[in-house]
Amino acid sequence: MILFVLAYLGGVLTIVSPCILPVLPFVFARADRPFTRSGLPLLVGMAATFALVATLAAVGGGWAVSANQYGRGVALALLALFGITLLFPAVADRVMQPAVSLGARLSRAAVGGGPEFSIGSSLLLGVATGLLWAPCAGPVLGLILTGAALQGASARTTFLLLAFAAGSATSLALALLIGGRVFAALKQSLGLGEWIRRAAGIAILGAVAAIALGVDTGFLTRVSLSGTSALEQRLLNALHPASSATAPPSAVTTEVLADEGILPPLAGSVEWLNSPPLTTDSLRGKVVLVDFWTYSCINCLRAIPYVRAWAEKYAAQGLVVIGVHTPEFAFEKSVGNVRKAVADLEIGYPVAIDNDYAVWRAFKNEYWPAHYFIDATGRIRHHHFGEGDYGGSERVIQQLLKEAGIDMSHHDFVSVRATGAEAAPDLEDALSPETYVGYGRAEHFVSSGGAVRDRRHSYATGTPRLNEWGLSGVWTIREEDARLDEKDGRLVYRFHARDLHLVLGPAAAGTSVRFRITIDGAAPGENHGTDVDAEGRGIVTEQRLYQLVRQAGTITDRTFEIRFLDPGVQVYAFTFG
Repeated sequence: MILFVLAYLGGVLTIVSPCILPVLPFVFARADRPFTRSGLPLLVGMAATFALVATLAAVGGGWAVSANQYGRGVALALLALFGITLLFPAVADRVMQPAVSLGARLSRAAVGGGPEFSIGSSLLLGVATGLLWAPCAGPVLGLILTGAALQGASARTTFLLLAFAAGSATSLALALLIGGRVFAALKQSLGLGEWIRRAAGIAILGAVAAIALGVDTGFLTRVSLSGTSALEQRLLNALHPASSATAPPSAVTTEVLADEGILPPLAGSVEWLNSPPLTTDSLRGKVVLVDFWTYSCINCLRAIPYVRAWAEKYAAQGLVVIGVHTPEFAFEKSVGNVRKAVADLEIGYPVAIDNDYAVWRAFKNEYWPAHYFIDATGRIRHHHFGEGDYGGSERVIQQLLKEAGIDMSHHDFVSVRATGAEAAPDLEDALSPETYVGYGRAEHFVSSGGAVRDRRHSYATGTPRLNEWGLSGVWTIREEDARLDEKDGRLVYRFHARDLHLVLGPAAAGTSVRFRITIDGAAPGENHGTDVDAEGRGIVTEQRLYQLVRQAGTITDRTFEIRFLDPGVQVYAFTFG
């Protein structure tokens, strides 16, 4: 229930986001009509259509995205026609009958037509608006869409999206009721009805042009994220909803540590690294930190330097750190892959291989990374989801050790200087979201024709806008990844972030795949990541996360392209920082 309330409140906040601007002209074109017969049906149609389309886009794969692109085209044409008829009703009556006559009827219903057509036309315009509306995916909407992608199609997904849309409709309805009174007063006192109608037509045509040019998902997205994400994140932190997702950073308070329950059993792991199997009994009397991670997760990799430093610093005082490696992708279930990652990351503390999610379920965990802090009596006293606030987490460790009778008066905080993929992200400029390539969770795929599931297909990338991506060449898109079937395949992504990472691997063990990257069509130079050189050359030799871009200069929208010179690569997901 809390998540539904959060979704609704997140929707309400869209009224203060610039991302709502492109649809305002469509809504306020009927501000002077009776709300129950005009504004309300429009908002109902908009909310219902958005919820349906967003559900399909989240769980339906490439065909849903392609279908929606056609729907957006029809909606743009319909609303452009509506704007023209508001601006030139006489011309609309004479040209391109009978198509334009429908627009003229819509126009008459909006500015003075009979009530018998008002509800139907308003609902139709609401459906068209719902097809075009692209609210910014801040923390709340991102939480809903990620959960939908992970859990698959369900009525709960649709109702959550509907709650978000209903929140937006509520705030728009209030604005519409207030605006309607202002419009009516202007028309009655000053006789401005004709000018208001023409101004509405101009505003609608401007909104159509803005949406067609991608302003609603480009510039306005960047402005909106900086304005509303903080409000949404405070809602998330206050209500603590559950979600199966990589967790956002969250702050902690260490003055009072609550009792969150007993340490669950650690049984069910398929293997332990760096240690024999540990049990709750063997850990009694120790302060314990349990870190849920997976080795291709960029958020986990950036947290590991701190976890590693705590394990080394406080081991003598009685701290036991346990890494629970719970895989996200199938290749992360390979114990050999995990063992190599543990060695590469110089992890010396015990690691439980939780391939069957036994420990994950025992903790009722839903995040990577997730840190659980257990006191010497075996009680969970604190948890932290996501990156960040490492000082707060270390204060928790020190407090629990102090409670266990250890003198902590002379201990300061660890000093970590992480490099490569483990270095801290630049969150101020990271406007691109984690993006999956397999059709199970893919979004914003723009290659013509959409994704063809589980069979070879030749793709062309097109021209991606911000946070859109596409393939070219012969690929097989599967639920979890895309596999290149012939050499010279390309992948293009339009991104905005300092760092760009890609989870890659060779399709066959013992093979390698050469690649070359460009940024805005040129070699990366000083902006290359740790897994490529200045010319953009690199090689895929194992299944892991590859850092391909780390920009040294000004962060702007850029087009990333990776060209694979050999076939047989598997591409899983983009992450940014």
